[in-house]
Amino acid sequence: MPPARDAGSREIREVRLVKGGPALVEGPVRIVAEDGTETESDRFLVAVCRCRRSASYPLCDTSHRRTRPPRR
Repeated sequence: MPPARDAGSREIREVRLVKGGPALVEGPVRIVAEDGTETESDRFLVAVCRCRRSASYPLCDTSHRRTRPPRR
């Protein structure tokens, strides 16, 4: 399926929020942090950290998995 386009003929990117996990963004992307720091990724799907535990923040390193309580 071709990418959707908005009224300005720009490609619309899909962002999927994973419950308890990262935001998955169709890449490539440039992420600009509050302090102006830029992070780029040319991957086709980029996991953006939402828990702020990642050592490679703003990219997800799956740290959210290690902090969950054990399942019963």
